[in-house]
Amino acid sequence: MFIRSQRLFLRPAFPEDWQAIHTGINDEGIVRMLASVPWPYSEQDARDFAARAQNPLLPQCVITVPDTPGAPLIGGIGLQQSVNGVELGYWLARGFWGRGYATEAGRALLASAAAIGHRRIYAAHALDNPASARVLHKLGFKATGEICVRKSAGHGGAGVATRCHILDLGDVAGSDPEPQMPAAA
Repeated sequence: MFIRSQRLFLRPAFPEDWQAIHTGINDEGIVRMLASVPWPYSEQDARDFAARAQNPLLPQCVITVPDTPGAPLIGGIGLQQSVNGVELGYWLARGFWGRGYATEAGRALLASAAAIGHRRIYAAHALDNPASARVLHKLGFKATGEICVRKSAGHGGAGVATRCHILDLGDVAGSDPEPQMPAAA
């Protein structure tokens, strides 16, 4: 999936992106806030992420800034299937925090999620990550009131207290209540 917003371009990762992905996310302060990214984050982890197949119903995108020389890769955002349903996840390289990029990328991806038929999106943030809480609030997510402990690959599989959120994308004309996920092979 390719998505253009005012300042950003979201696109699938290409195999040649592995170094930029590794450089951007290979920061313990970033990884410890993510549920499914291991720490330490190896070059092979980046290669594997950049080479994996895309699911059109669960897009995984890198975030780039096309109007900046070199169109740098500054983060990642995507949807994945979780226990709750379809869940939003994102990260930004440290040098790009505080500029509204996560919110802008989130709005763009959520608009695409609605267009492909998703009606409800879940998200969670570590309790010690108020910046992510602000992003989710700006995107319209509502806290469910649930605090849960989720295993975090970035914490070696240890449990991390998280606050759960939900976003109702509303009825999308002509869409099914929930897109059907392909059966596992």
